[in-house]
Parts: sequence; structure tokens; C-alpha cells
Amino acid sequence: MIRGCERSYDTVVEVVPFKRWAVRMRLFRYVGPKQIAERAPSKPAGTPIRSAADITRWILESDQTPGPDGSIIATFVVDTVGVLLVADRRSEHVACAGRQPVQSAGEMTFLVNGQEVEIAAVSNQSTGYCPEPESWAAVLVALDRAGLVSPAGFTLACNFRLCLRCGAKNLIKDGVFECGVCTNELPAAYNCQADEP
Repeated sequence: MIRGCERSYDTVVEVVPFKRWAVRMRLFRYVGPKQIAERAPSKPAGTPIRSAADITRWILESDQTPGPDGSIIATFVVDTVGVLLVADRRSEHVACAGRQPVQSAGEMTFLVNGQEVEIAAVSNQSTGYCPEPESWAAVLVALDRAGLVSPAGFTLACNFRLCLRCGAKNLIKDGVFECGVCTNELPAAYNCQADEP
């Protein structure tokens, strides 16, 4: 359970050409605590990734330390125009995005061998934006544009719901749609982003 879902957001759908078909991209607005957004820079702090070389450069320039398995885990967003931005794992998604809406957000794991970069894992784990698992399409397009091979989908797909009784954000686990704060039944349909009036 995650408290503090703000209710001032809108939904925008953009059609992005991808290979031979168009993919509908939804924009997710920041729905996390206002104080975190207020501390975030208004310009994106994330590094644009348009190639494998951009990832290796970001790793070196930002002094990333590989884990025991040699992996580097980053915070990522796909911005409003479909560019992948990465930042240190300990940074907030809203800072990576410069307080802007995103097409997707989460964590991405890289395995780097010289100039070769493997995308080992991707999740949509972002309690600040609460992107739906369907936002994978935006990640796929961004990775393809950067010439990077992607997994078949999110290796960890998170489902978020807002409790209608107490307002807490919840991460659905094991298919249990029950608020972790007040035990109220959670809606089956995604509800962390409201439609525009």
C-alpha cells in the first residue's frame, strides 16, 4: 500500500507509428506526493538513451556501480515524445521526467560487456506515476528506436489501484484486490489516473 495519491491528473492518448502499425500511447501524470514533485527539477534529470553507447556513457559519467551479478539498475521513464530517459536507481521518476507526464516508468536492469548492452529486466514499478502494464508498448518502441533488444514484456508487471474509501495507492499482489490500509475491496479496473473532465 502506498498513501497519498493525488487526484489532479488527466489522460492523453497519442498515436505513435511503430514499424508497420500505430501504437496508442497513454500519458501518465505524476500522482505521488506533492512535496517530492516540488523538489524535482523542472527540466528532466534523466539522460536520453538513443543507443547502446548512450547507456555505457551514462554508466561511466554517473559513476554507476554494478551489483554482484554485474548488473546496473536504473530508474527510467519514457517521455511524452517516446524517448527513454534513465537516472540513478535512487532517484525519483518525477525528477527523471522533469515533472512531466510519461508514457511509462519503472526500473530497467542493464548487463554491459564492453560496448554490448543487454536489457536484462524491465518493470513498471513506479508509485509516482503508477503506469499500467499496457505501457510496455511505449518501452518497446523506445528501446527499438535506440536499437536495443528488449525482453518480451515487463519482467515484473505491477498493477496499481486507488482505494475508493481511504485514498491509499495499492500494489496488487497475488490477485488480491484489497486495500492494505483499510481492507476495502479495490476496483478491478485501473483507477490511479482520472480521465480529463
